[in-house]
Amino acid sequence: MSNFKRLLYLFLAFTLLLPSLLFTGCGKSPTKYTAYFYEYFDTVIQIIGYEDSEEEFNAVISDIEEELSYYHKLFDIYYKYNGVNNIALLNDKAAKGEIEVDPELTKFLLYCKDMHNKTDGRINIAMGSVLKIWHKYRENAIKEPDNANIPSKSELIDASTHTDISKLIIDSEKNTVFYEDEKLKLDVGAVAKGYTTELIYDKLKEKGKDDYLLNLGGNIKTLGDSGNKPWLAGIENPDKLSMESIIEYIELSDMALVTSGSYQRYYMYEGKRYCHIIDKNTLFPADNFFSVSVITENSADGDVLSTALFTMSIEEGKALLKEFGNAEAMWVNKDGTKVYSDNFSDYIKK
Repeated sequence: MSNFKRLLYLFLAFTLLLPSLLFTGCGKSPTKYTAYFYEYFDTVIQIIGYEDSEEEFNAVISDIEEELSYYHKLFDIYYKYNGVNNIALLNDKAAKGEIEVDPELTKFLLYCKDMHNKTDGRINIAMGSVLKIWHKYRENAIKEPDNANIPSKSELIDASTHTDISKLIIDSEKNTVFYEDEKLKLDVGAVAKGYTTELIYDKLKEKGKDDYLLNLGGNIKTLGDSGNKPWLAGIENPDKLSMESIIEYIELSDMALVTSGSYQRYYMYEGKRYCHIIDKNTLFPADNFFSVSVITENSADGDVLSTALFTMSIEEGKALLKEFGNAEAMWVNKDGTKVYSDNFSDYIKK
């Protein structure tokens, strides 16, 4: 897919999403402003904030864009950039010897390793060799739907022998990375957007900012309130044939909302939907739910949890939520029924 077609696709996808991601606020003296970015993390990014003037808002947006550009390059698995030792460079060269990286990348990779342990391997950034195969088949199917196909089990099993995250060697003192497996490839798609969202949130807090909403392609994090009320976000109905576009309205203050689902990034083969979320146990796309929405204090954890829960049973998912503390989830089954964790309803607009 060309960059232009990809951008057009993302823009159209976001336009369709607008009715289902609704943010409201009123009755506050500062003015509400909105900015969009289309060139980072292969998604549409929306920033909403209250400021006394457009100049103040634009200054904040300029700082945010600088952060977005930096982390986009740092976490990119497809392209290399001059002066940046990023994931793409590691995938190309880290099996040949230690690569020195930015301390921020060291922190990120250590976080990903920690999440691998906490989710019993459901989140494994070392699954790149398997995810690359599915990405190729999905892209081919989007370009030529009549020639859609799925990879063979043997092809996936062979790739899975190079997904051992213990082969990712990180020296946190020297800030170096080394791959002990020459075919190891990292893919950070399940973590990078949420992690970046949280970092930008932290920067806004450090600057003393309040009343902002960050939306990185559906990874939502709120700072403060909207018009002296909680921010209001609508969870999209994954059933595109339904007349009901929003299935729940969620009130958020200094909280994150992240949804993973099978209804946006997928392709069809022989009447079956194959989404982008791969189950580590089957090596095939997870097929238990339409979507899983997670509310957490930390957007990175929300990104991790929404993906992990999508590949687990509801019982397993509820047990995992308890290990993360203040985290709640809503599962949408394939028949459209909803299941809530114990306190998810506390966030639903009454």
